[in-house]
Order: sequence, then C-alpha cells, then structure tokens
Amino acid sequence: MNINMKRNIILLFVLLAFTRCDEWENSAEPSRITYLPKVEVNGDSYIELDCDADSYDDEGATAIMAGEEVEYNTTVAGRYFGGNAVDGPDFYDIVYSKENEDGIPGVAFREVFWPECNGDLVNSIAGVYTANVTRNGVISAEYMGIGPIIIRDLGNNQYALSDAIGGYYDYGRAYGAGYASTGMIITANNIAANDFSFGDPVPVGAFGGSNEMLTFTVNPGAKKIVFTTTWDAGYDFSVELTQVPQ
Repeated sequence: MNINMKRNIILLFVLLAFTRCDEWENSAEPSRITYLPKVEVNGDSYIELDCDADSYDDEGATAIMAGEEVEYNTTVAGRYFGGNAVDGPDFYDIVYSKENEDGIPGVAFREVFWPECNGDLVNSIAGVYTANVTRNGVISAEYMGIGPIIIRDLGNNQYALSDAIGGYYDYGRAYGAGYASTGMIITANNIAANDFSFGDPVPVGAFGGSNEMLTFTVNPGAKKIVFTTTWDAGYDFSVELTQVPQ
C-alpha cells in the first residue's frame, strides 16, 4: 500500500468520525438531574401498645427531596382483621412513601402491635396465644410455640380468630400473614360448658379453598384452648393455644 492510499484511508476514517459525532450531537437529548426522595420513620419502627390502650397516635415520618422537606403518603393495613386505621387489637403495617417526578419511590415502614387483653377463659376467650400445630397428625418442631395468635373480642359474645390454622404457614413456614386462615368467627354460647358456634368456613390465605372449624374446647385452669379445623385441600389441623402472660 502506497503513501497516498494510506493518506486517503486515514482521511476517510476522520471524515466518518466527524460525521458520526455530528449525528450524535444532533440526536442527543439534554441531560438533567433527578432528586431521589428519602423517607425516614419518626420514632421507633416497631411499636407494641398496651392491651388496654385507648388509641394510637402515629409519629409519622420525614420525607426529604432536593434538600427540602416534602409531603408524603401514608397507608395503614390491619394484618389479620383488616381495616385502614390502628383502631384495635391486631398487627398493623404502616407505609410512608413519596415518589419523585420520575416515579422513583422512597419508602419507610412501621409495624404496630396492639395485643388483645387476656380473658380469664371463663367469661372471655379473648387474648394473645402461642400455638402448637399438628397437620394430618404430624408433629414437627417448627410448628411448636409459634405465634402470636390473637383472639379478638368483637362484643356480644363473638370473637375473631387471627388464624384458624394456628399460624402453620404464617409462622411455621414463614410464608407471612398472606397465608393465614383469617376471618373465622366464634360465638361463645356458654364458655364453661364449651358450647361454641362457628361462622362460615374461611380460605387459607393465598392458597384459597375452604377451611371449616370443627371443634373448640377451653381449659381455663391450664390457660389453653384446643381447636380443630379441616381444609378442603386435604389437610386437618389440630391447634393447641396457650395464653401468653401479660
């Protein structure tokens, strides 16, 4: 290759480079700065109330964006008994969030536990319990002493059970509350006589199906309740609840 040919090739490369740079400059979009929101909980991220608390006052959060404090959104969800306000016994998940103009979120979380006050198991079965759970007669260590399980007093001798399988999937397998069998209502016709009525069958969380309460027996001296349920997925549960001292 002679010198003139090399010179022509170099000039061609230079020409192409300038052409591409010019194209890139013309097609480029201007850059800009986006500020990320930072959200932090005011106070503790976990709060446990007294069982006889009258109300709950949330401390909220602080959201900062571009060096300035900004407004944020708050959502509250009762984990087992529903509702969008901290207004009685349950676990509550509170989420504080803020999105910037590009839809990028900043989020902070608080968990509030409002325990139910323990009944004497003679006049009231309300309270907080741990559970030993067997499924189809099988006993395993990871399903022993799990919880807490809440029996919430609804008034008029009616009670709501936080999990009609005693936390088997929620706590035992650590799947979370989305796999609890919530919504079971128990009516105490005569606690001393172990005379109870049960509400309609309820699903087992995200698994669905129909879980029916079969038996419910109270032992006030031992501070225990034993109940059995049957789930149409082919599983029978026996749950022994032990009241947690308060």
